[in-house]
Amino acid sequence: MTSPVHDAPLWQPGPDRVATAAVTRFQSWAAQRYGAPAEGGYPALHRWSVDELDTFWRAVADWFDVRFSTPYESALATRAMPGATWFPGATLNYAEHALRTAEDPARAETPALLHVDETHTQVPVSWSGLRRQVGSLAAELRALGVRPGDRVSGYLPNVPQAVVAFLATAAVGGVWTSCAPDFGARSVLDRFQQIEPVVLFAVDGYRYGGKEHDRTATVAELRAELPTLRAVVHIPLLGTDAPEGALSWAALTSTDTEPVFEQVPFDHPLWVLYSSGTTGLPKAIVQSQGGILLEHFKQIGLHCDLGPEDRFFWYTSTGWMMWNFLVSGLLTGTTVVLYDGSPGHPDVSAQWRVAEQTGATFFGTSAAYVMACRKADVHPGRDFDLSRVQCVATTGSPLPPDGFRWLHDEVADDLWIASVSGGTDVCSCFAGAVPTLPVHIGELQAACLGTDLQSWDPAGRPLIDEVGELVVTAPMPSMPIHFWNDPDGRRYHDSYFDTYPGVWRHGDWITVTDRGSVVIHGRSDSTLNRQGVRMGSADIYEAVERLPEIRESLVIGIEEPDGGYWMPLFVHLADGAALDDGLRSAIKRTIRENLSPRHVPDEVIEVPAIPHTLTGKRLEVPVKRLLQGTDPAKAVNPGSVDNLALLPFYVELARSRRG
Repeated sequence: MTSPVHDAPLWQPGPDRVATAAVTRFQSWAAQRYGAPAEGGYPALHRWSVDELDTFWRAVADWFDVRFSTPYESALATRAMPGATWFPGATLNYAEHALRTAEDPARAETPALLHVDETHTQVPVSWSGLRRQVGSLAAELRALGVRPGDRVSGYLPNVPQAVVAFLATAAVGGVWTSCAPDFGARSVLDRFQQIEPVVLFAVDGYRYGGKEHDRTATVAELRAELPTLRAVVHIPLLGTDAPEGALSWAALTSTDTEPVFEQVPFDHPLWVLYSSGTTGLPKAIVQSQGGILLEHFKQIGLHCDLGPEDRFFWYTSTGWMMWNFLVSGLLTGTTVVLYDGSPGHPDVSAQWRVAEQTGATFFGTSAAYVMACRKADVHPGRDFDLSRVQCVATTGSPLPPDGFRWLHDEVADDLWIASVSGGTDVCSCFAGAVPTLPVHIGELQAACLGTDLQSWDPAGRPLIDEVGELVVTAPMPSMPIHFWNDPDGRRYHDSYFDTYPGVWRHGDWITVTDRGSVVIHGRSDSTLNRQGVRMGSADIYEAVERLPEIRESLVIGIEEPDGGYWMPLFVHLADGAALDDGLRSAIKRTIRENLSPRHVPDEVIEVPAIPHTLTGKRLEVPVKRLLQGTDPAKAVNPGSVDNLALLPFYVELARSRRG
């Protein structure tokens, strides 16, 4: 496997930027108040944050002025994983913190939200307007009988109504969950039926790619198949009347009612997220009000360095954890940009156009989008005014080295590039953005504060500058409090703790470098292990997709029953390209020369497209299982796949190989 190159940084923050960063100010303050190291910069602060975990999290709560309506007894009463107990005795409310900027008369009428659709029309929602709508809707939810612990669901795009519905749910102590309206009924029901919601917020349709998509029939099916619903709230994005028996969004949000924030225990459920599981129903991951509040304050306020002067734009949908993370920008008084539409309409520059028009200071997107822009020869720094953009962050998959270079060359040479890695499982990042550290090509800057991230070998020994399993050896507040319908905790335990008892194994191959940066190599359960040499799939993609003929690729390593190893590479070609002997040779030569002769594929096979999860990750593990002959019903969760029609090809290929 390629190891990190110890070269000069691509970007280095200037002294003024380091001095004014919130994490620098936090370190100085925590040194005086909590005994944090005053010297040594971020590495010393990080070491302290994991060595003194309970003290660190008390400092975070204090620094961000978390309002505990009843005080906590200790920050971390039980360190066991799973089962850590955070801030016992404390009560609070997430929504109260998300809306407290509205209490400042100087900011009450400034934008809390900026909504942009494909017409690129901006619609602001002020802090006072957001607070008023949440107050009105929360009172109506209580009138409908919604009580703490009741589940409230949304079938909604990335629009202000989704934010209002979520915050009103949190205000009453309800448990929020959402799916994007491009999910089909079966996918939504696989999620919502598990948690038995009492209220459903649903749109009549949505606009995407310049077209209107009617979802009234899907909503009717959801209503029929969710017997626990007491109310359905109709949100007429396409202008239709509410169906019989549904409530009007406008009526529920029209009163001027001061919000009442239910004070709930620190570990009270805030929301349910769903993993893109490969077998069975999606895992229904439950995270807590207090755990998310503290983790997101830390991540957004210290790592992303966002505050009241910032505008936070991350391209996402309500079906991805990044939507939940984006909404938490409100915690730091930041204006949150909600873009509802296709990432590539009317052209591939759409997201850069939104960043320009909204004055985004922090722009988050996917690595795939960056590489698509590079392929399309887009020049965002030349064609758009991106002078306010301080940071471009990417997630979803590792950002290849060419992506770092392209952002530096084509956006700005003084651009902070933050490749980040985390997961739905913690709704946060394990490693990524640090405003005071340099950026090296192909590397995440560092492990995040309070995250004891390590790379381990199979025997549980830490590795430096070698590839190992991504593990977290101490609890994080946003780790799941449990999975829904997992009464004995077995599914939760088996998902993360079956390899290294008491230690979180995430399922990624990583390298931790001797300078503390991190390289992500791809999923450990789809890693290519050939002749004892391990390589992450991301390394293959980065090399192969430099070729202009290759739009996207998928590499799979199959351990054969006879001890052999079959490694096919599936390629989605660019328009006009042909998979002839010349291209096959070029692909193999690229891998042999840039990576390893052991990882030259056995076959290069053309496919019409590469299948992904709904959050944009290549479907490596399910395809591997299909190629190993696993029954499709057991190999793939249909609700987690973007295009099911692509999968029969792999089933037939497996059959033909078996004869």
